[in-house]
Amino acid sequence: MKHITFILGVIAGSMLLISCNSDREQATGDSGFAEVSEAKIDSLINQMTLDEKIDLIHASSSFTSGGVPRLDIPELVFSDGPHGVRHEHGRGWYALEDADDEATYLPVGISLASTWNKDLGYDYGEVLGNEAKQRGKNVLLGPGINIIRSPLNGRNFEYLSEDPFLTGAMGVGYVQGLQAQGVAACPKHYTANNQETDRHNIDALISKRALHEIYLPAFRDVVQDGGAWSIMGAYNKVNGQYTTHHEYLNNVVLKGDWEYDGVVLSDWASVKDTREALLYGTDIEMGTELLRDFNNPVYDEFYLANPAKEMIENGEIDEQLVDEKVRRVLRLMHRTTALTDHGPGKRNVEEHQQKALEVAREGIVLLKNDEMLPIDRTEVKTLAVIGHNANRRFAGRGGSSQVNAFYEITPLEGIRNLVGEDVEVVFAEGYEPYYDESLFRGEGGDAASQSRENRQDVELARTANEDLMQEAVNIAEEADAVIFVGGWIHGHEGMPWGQGTYDAEARDKLNLKLIFGQEDLIRQINSVNDRTAVVLMGGSNVEMENWLPDTPAYLHAWYPGMEGGTAIAEILFGEVNPSGKLPMTFANSHEDYPSHSIGEFPGDGTVDYAEDIYVGYRYFDTQNKDVLFPFGFGLSYTTFEFSNLQVSKQEDRVTVQTTVTNTGDREGAEVVQVYVHHKDPSVERPIRELKGFEKVQLDPGASATVTIELDESAFMYYHPENLEWVLESGSYEVQVGNSSRDIKMREEVVW
Repeated sequence: MKHITFILGVIAGSMLLISCNSDREQATGDSGFAEVSEAKIDSLINQMTLDEKIDLIHASSSFTSGGVPRLDIPELVFSDGPHGVRHEHGRGWYALEDADDEATYLPVGISLASTWNKDLGYDYGEVLGNEAKQRGKNVLLGPGINIIRSPLNGRNFEYLSEDPFLTGAMGVGYVQGLQAQGVAACPKHYTANNQETDRHNIDALISKRALHEIYLPAFRDVVQDGGAWSIMGAYNKVNGQYTTHHEYLNNVVLKGDWEYDGVVLSDWASVKDTREALLYGTDIEMGTELLRDFNNPVYDEFYLANPAKEMIENGEIDEQLVDEKVRRVLRLMHRTTALTDHGPGKRNVEEHQQKALEVAREGIVLLKNDEMLPIDRTEVKTLAVIGHNANRRFAGRGGSSQVNAFYEITPLEGIRNLVGEDVEVVFAEGYEPYYDESLFRGEGGDAASQSRENRQDVELARTANEDLMQEAVNIAEEADAVIFVGGWIHGHEGMPWGQGTYDAEARDKLNLKLIFGQEDLIRQINSVNDRTAVVLMGGSNVEMENWLPDTPAYLHAWYPGMEGGTAIAEILFGEVNPSGKLPMTFANSHEDYPSHSIGEFPGDGTVDYAEDIYVGYRYFDTQNKDVLFPFGFGLSYTTFEFSNLQVSKQEDRVTVQTTVTNTGDREGAEVVQVYVHHKDPSVERPIRELKGFEKVQLDPGASATVTIELDESAFMYYHPENLEWVLESGSYEVQVGNSSRDIKMREEVVW
């Protein structure tokens, strides 16, 4: 836990001292609710037949696992919902028509991480917990905390960061806020689900060091600091074994080293073998009907149903293994709304909508601003808003994270709502989305890429609708300023679930080139109007070198939720000062990333993580590779100055203290980022690794002294041969800045 002290000074000289704990109260096994009685659990297990035990460890419908009515043990009710409780399914797979399932649609996970605000992580989880509880859910399947290894992963929008520390810090708050409502968090996908292509079959070849330094820490954090009550296995293999029933990951690390006492839940259809599932840590099997008979699942034939019962009855497997799974399931039920009254919950209330707006405001990242923003309404009579995404709604798309939103304000609506009659807003779609298999990879492997092998003209599939483009250029030429809203999309109308999608589950992008002719459109708009701001949506960056130099301003908005259009408009017109910071490095091409330049993506049966620990900025900064926008970067409408760095060590803790001053003329927020570097290591180590951060809001002229404490784990590495964490003696450099490429001050500390 890190303890932060803020000293806020104003120009008049008055001082206010505020001490606070940077994390909310740690979630314990019972999170302040009724203590789980292990004796009661043992009593229930002793009363069960083998059939009843088996019923508890596999699905009983699309989103429930079995109960024992004779003993008043209910089914567990699950729901997707990393950024909003998913629409209602009932007992079948397809969404129910006319269900009362409208929900608050929060900004997506990568947007939450872009806030660099741990308190918002807690609040975000609290909203989800209340809405899930009101809908009768016991377990919410989130947060998504897989590391962003490649920008092409179609599911990156659900995840948090390329950095394990940032991912863990934001994930802990989410888990605690969610479980404070009595709804179990289920962090996913454990582990190394870093691509959607061939996700059911690929074998990720990862060193133990990379596992422990990059891909496991966030899961450790949400288990040990967040107190997560359940965790979801992934589809892929790691080093030869499926992760959902992985002896090392589940038995040795999760339930052994981390002393995890919760439930390991399979992803839907991620169990592949009965014996391994029984032996290697799977506690509940879900969704296997997806690979059998989608419309007529036979739950008694799941791997952890009749096949497991037969193994026990013929003596191949000890029944105590099932008892241990049942014990974990009952423990989960006692902790959650399944067997304990945690209150009624609430849904679609104003405070939830306000929280969605706050996350959107702080998660949108201003990446370029050549004095164009904020727009002065008194100087603009006609504003051209161009781009399909300006008027597109995203909540009901993207795969399993889709939400039936209570409402969703588009950027066009947000702009019109804000300017009212002061500014004439003219809209042109500019381009239209269309389905083209050549623009992405499917989860079935490389079938699409095979059809591309003889196609050198992929650019032809990215051409724009000439009529729409010309209409857009015409209105841009006549306008006082232009807002272009484009980027990636979720899905296409009329396409089956999981198909025709460019930023969604079950699909990976082919590259980072802007689709549907947007690049040509931006260039033409820039040629006729030199006051153009580009706003891009999506879970990753795009190639920019052909349009960014001539573009005065660029905002990256991710998928900003139900109030996203409001937040975008507020930032464009200066009602809100942007404070988001990138949680991933923005290089120009996917080929620049180490997963492509050193390792493999998407691989062919196996995927070699040859880049090892050098993921994201660890690679770019250590190798001094050019990037467009570095990790942790984000602009503001005000300016900040860092000063007075003091680094001191006492026993096993290092205290880092620095002063941040708002030197501009408007209120704003800055993120103090603390990186650590071992100056003379015995093994290769990155030039910097994020180990602490804090966001501080300051009035003009005000200062804050920010104190961040680092324990010895911040200086350790995982020994590649001894396979243990090591704190190596020597000199370490503590680096403080506001991005990985903008280090303001450095001090040394010796261990």
